Amino acid sequence: MRARSMAALLPAISRPVFRRQSPAAVQVMTDWADIVGPHLAAMTVPRRLSAGTLTVACSGPVAMELQHLAPTVIARINTTCGQGVVSRLKMVQDMTVQPRPQVPPQRPAPPPPVRIDDMPDGPLKDALERLGGWVSTRRGPGRR
Repeated sequence: MRARSMAALLPAISRPVFRRQSPAAVQVMTDWADIVGPHLAAMTVPRRLSAGTLTVACSGPVAMELQHLAPTVIARINTTCGQGVVSRLKMVQDMTVQPRPQVPPQRPAPPPPVRIDDMPDGPLKDALERLGGWVSTRRGPGRR
């Protein structure tokens, strides 16, 4: 059996998914909290992106707030996902959207730096040592 590159396999895997939803729509759905912020993300859910119109389900009076912030939200979406992805927001009242508690993301404590002995001291050496610490924690101790 011949080894194939990952790039050769991806089109066959992703084509059926992207027929149902565009990559921009998927990105809007997955990055919604980062795009609109934790306050709005707790009370809204993007439902559908079709022909430049993003349908957003809202709970309670958030629709008025979102309507007021629509130009800013559209600009942030287009900055994140590409120009012209969203041109209009459509708000729908949905009482099933329950406000989610806002939990701040927990950042792990920085790992101890990896020592580099054969390099002169300076900011580059410090940065590489810190990077080495992060890389070694992701791979696990003793793995290369």
